[in-house]
Amino acid sequence: MQDELQDIGKKGEVIVSDDRFDAIIVGAGLAGSTAALTLAKAGMEVLVIERGNWAGAKNVSGGRLYGHALEKILPGFAEEAPIERKITKERISLLSETAGTTIEYADESFRKPETASYSVLRSKFDKWLAEKAEAEGAMFVTGIHADEMIVKDGKVCGVKCGEEEMEADVVILADGVNSPLAQSLGMKKELAQAETAVGVKEVIGLEEKVIRDRFGLTENEGCAWMMAGYPSDGGIGGMCLYTNKESLSLALVLTTSYIGQSELSVPQLFERAKAHPVVAPLIEGGKLLEYSAHLVTEGGYNMIPTLYKDGVLLAGDAANMVINIAYTVRGMDFAIESGRLAAETVIKAKEKGDFSASTLSAYKQMLDNSFVLRDMQFHAKAPKLMEHKEIFTKYPQMAQEIFSEMYTIDGNPRRHLLKFAKPALKKAGGIFKLARIGLDANKAI
Repeated sequence: MQDELQDIGKKGEVIVSDDRFDAIIVGAGLAGSTAALTLAKAGMEVLVIERGNWAGAKNVSGGRLYGHALEKILPGFAEEAPIERKITKERISLLSETAGTTIEYADESFRKPETASYSVLRSKFDKWLAEKAEAEGAMFVTGIHADEMIVKDGKVCGVKCGEEEMEADVVILADGVNSPLAQSLGMKKELAQAETAVGVKEVIGLEEKVIRDRFGLTENEGCAWMMAGYPSDGGIGGMCLYTNKESLSLALVLTTSYIGQSELSVPQLFERAKAHPVVAPLIEGGKLLEYSAHLVTEGGYNMIPTLYKDGVLLAGDAANMVINIAYTVRGMDFAIESGRLAAETVIKAKEKGDFSASTLSAYKQMLDNSFVLRDMQFHAKAPKLMEHKEIFTKYPQMAQEIFSEMYTIDGNPRRHLLKFAKPALKKAGGIFKLARIGLDANKAI
């Protein structure tokens, strides 16, 4: 049956299935495949519908995976999975137009499996995770679009693909940030500009030795680098860079509401940022391998939609489980954990023979007690912190003026730190503004 469905999916024909599944999962990203893996291990009949030609086909760029969530499901996964590098160095930069102020932190504890994070290329990693779920018995059908939900007597009981229907006891929606299926059920509102950002990403090929030398890494070490200021042209956003084995993942993220306020388009801002004196030497001689753009959510905890209804659950990006807390971006570990918890909820519902909202509400309770919603709630004020535009405009310039004075030796008499720091701070808004941002940062991160 799986081969027949797969062939139909590739040809773009309608699906005809007389079988009823225990669960249908829409989306073969990290949340969907984790849910499928967990359900299949429990012996349940699972169908995963993925609109891409393979799991990961829509995720053409890379990012960072905190491994603790997947470690609980697949202990030692990093020994087998197609990870790129283990992140051992963290860097944060404030970039003015011509300079950069950078902090680096390195820690041996980053090498432990329970605290390790990895750079990954999602097209490879998602495919691997889906294959793990398939090996346990989950059925994946790719190249097919789930058009609408089947709802009977107020309960979700399947999905429509074209003119044909597939039914299940429960549906898990893990179909990405927009999730039109969740919107159609009234579980999720249409995304507002102030709550989203546009991410433009490139994968830039470089020789492995070049990457090691440029970033001061050993063979398997990696670096994660966040940059704010000049790249976003005063708007809320920034750049992130991750080292892969033989490539760099580079991205510019800009709040959607700011687009149009700059004289430059997002691609133009990206090219300008790549030419910055801090960034340009890092990517010099590189070959463009992949390019993509997509929406990401920026509202954090306050954007969490309705997570369950009769016969349906939301997980991963479809549930807006992403946070940007300036020094790191998290979403992959949230997706994996939410996928696992959604599956655990379905397993218990199957035992009871009850897939009502009352039974599925256990999913929200488990999320509330997990690191997912605890961390998201802890950082709920992070979006408010990002509204202080001085972080992206005046503070990078302030840092440049202070450190330029400190490190410029030209034969002129030296001045005390306060003599040049106070004027620079005053131009950036003064001590009281800095204190206010500091207080907000304490609440947010």
